Amino acid sequence: MLTTQQAAERLGVKPQTLYAYVSRGLITRVRAADGKGSLFAAADVDALADRGAVGRGGAAGAAPAIRTELTLLEDDRLFFRGRDAAGLAERGTFEATAVWLWTGRDEPEARFAPLRPGLREAVRACADALPASARVVDRFKAAVLAASVADPLSLDLRPESVAATGRALIGALLAAVPERSAATGESVAERLWARLSADAPSAEALRALDAALTLLADHDIATSTYAARLAASTRANPYAVVTAGLAVLDGPLHGGAGALARRVLVRAHETDPVTALAATLRETGSVPGFGHVLYRTRDPRAETLLRLLDPLPDPRGLRGVTAELVQVAADRFGAFPNSDLALALLAELCAFPLDAEEAIFALARTVGWIAHALEEYAAPPLRHRPAGLYTGPRPGAGAAALQPRRAR
Repeated sequence: MLTTQQAAERLGVKPQTLYAYVSRGLITRVRAADGKGSLFAAADVDALADRGAVGRGGAAGAAPAIRTELTLLEDDRLFFRGRDAAGLAERGTFEATAVWLWTGRDEPEARFAPLRPGLREAVRACADALPASARVVDRFKAAVLAASVADPLSLDLRPESVAATGRALIGALLAAVPERSAATGESVAERLWARLSADAPSAEALRALDAALTLLADHDIATSTYAARLAASTRANPYAVVTAGLAVLDGPLHGGAGALARRVLVRAHETDPVTALAATLRETGSVPGFGHVLYRTRDPRAETLLRLLDPLPDPRGLRGVTAELVQVAADRFGAFPNSDLALALLAELCAFPLDAEEAIFALARTVGWIAHALEEYAAPPLRHRPAGLYTGPRPGAGAAALQPRRAR
């Protein structure tokens, strides 16, 4: 039996929709032993998910549910294959988390080697051909294309080959971005830092950057992840899967949300939190950096990252401004800070370039897209086919109007 929350999450619907399924006889419900809640038959829930009833007219506004062993969001906590993502971020590394998501195996000393020289030069040349106005994420897209063309075995979809491609892809993304300083080590966080800052990092700053990458590696079936899984379901190679994810992440409401939150933070520092929030509300109708559709009272990624940012130098008093923003948002909107605000504060404290939030997010989420591709390659192909709900004119409805008039 499943609790209400477990059943709703497995189907990807709201509790109200779950009870609608019960009323239609699609799911069996019993009263919990304590008399305070309901339990639902897991077999019925799984059968409904497998039939694809969700998203095919089963409930208005429901999205297709995808069964996955990768990420669980429960009680405002985030788990990767059953392990608390906050714990992985605080005590592990981004590379070890990637291997855990891809294989379910522990590799605490995991390292992703730089690209071999010839491929590194090809990737950089492709990225350097872009206009000077290109963002880091634009260079990432060029890197994926160059690496794909250079890999004659890109359609080798065996799990070990896909994981190896994932490691190479992280190297390709990093190779596409010019270094601003010499890397202090070989970790992904150290190599990324050298591309985002001309200053040498402190141990605390590197720890925070690595944690941000870890926390953002996956987040259930986000829109970009759904696109990546759709690509994988057609047996597109891992490079095409990551390209699909990057395309969807490009939107300001997804990959660009961190930049919007950073704009609010900077504005609050230059004026005050109330003025900054009011101006943002007038311009966008929302408050970037606060609230999340999948969490009720807190975003565990934001809490973890904000805590790890405490030791970083803060000559401009940005942590105090952030705390004021959080308080005003809680008092006026009942909203909590999300990972976009934490990522914005990281970027400001470390003086990263203005597109750094999107770059960190994209690099991190590449790991998640590869993990979801591995799941999708093991499933039946072409299984995602939501039904369209036609709302246009019925056939023949306008036929009379289209008939030519006879000459008189």
